Parts: sequence; structure tokens; C-alpha cells
Amino acid sequence: MPSLREISPFLLSLLLATLFHLSHGDVGTSAHYRPPYLPTACYGNSPSQFPSSNMFAAAGEGIWDNGAACGRQYLVRCISAAVPRTCRPDQIIQVRIVDRAQTSRSRPSSNGATVVLSSTAFGSIADPSARLINVEFQQ
Repeated sequence: MPSLREISPFLLSLLLATLFHLSHGDVGTSAHYRPPYLPTACYGNSPSQFPSSNMFAAAGEGIWDNGAACGRQYLVRCISAAVPRTCRPDQIIQVRIVDRAQTSRSRPSSNGATVVLSSTAFGSIADPSARLINVEFQQ
């Protein structure tokens, strides 16, 4: 077996990157909202806008981008919360943006969140009783 001196710096850094999780997305906050979800800022009253999995979200002002967020897909995972053990470990979900949080018909559990998840999506990555969680998200 080669000694550490014989391992190239690249392989050593690759090993360290594997041992210590590197963040690949942006970090923000997530709240949740419940029905009624219609109408939405993106697609109006069309029920076909919602994925059959009910994994969808409303964009906070930081990602709304004057409506360009409509239809975007994001990978989201819970990274922490005010209450320990709120996050469901190793759960990553994919959500579709269908609304704007600021104008959604149903109000978010907490104002000012980066992304507001449907109740189904939120419950997949965190304890549904939490009002706000910290998330890592990536388009």
C-alpha cells in the first residue's frame, strides 16, 4: 500500500472532499403552505400545473426573478432547523415552481422564505410541524 507521500495531491484532495461533504447548491430557508393553491401567479387556475407527486413550490422574492422562476425545477434538502432532529436525514426532493410566495392564495408558514414548499414536499424532508427550516437548493 502506498504511503501518503506517494499519493498525488489531487487524489488526496479528492479523498478529503469525499470525507467532508461539500455544498453544491445555494443555502436559504424554506417554509410550507397548504391548500388552496389555486390560482397561481405562474399558471392561473389550471390544475394541470401541479405534478402528480404534489412536489411543487412557490418562489420567494430571492429566486422569483420577475416570473422567470415559473416552471424551474429545484433539488431541495433540509440542512438544519431551530429544533434538533427536524430534518429527515438524506432526503432530497425535486420540486417545480408554480407560484410566487408573496402573492400565493394560501399564506406561508413563515414570511420571507427563499422557497415555500407544498405541504407534501415539506413533509418529505422535514417534520411538518416546523414553521421554517434551512435548506440547500440547486436548480
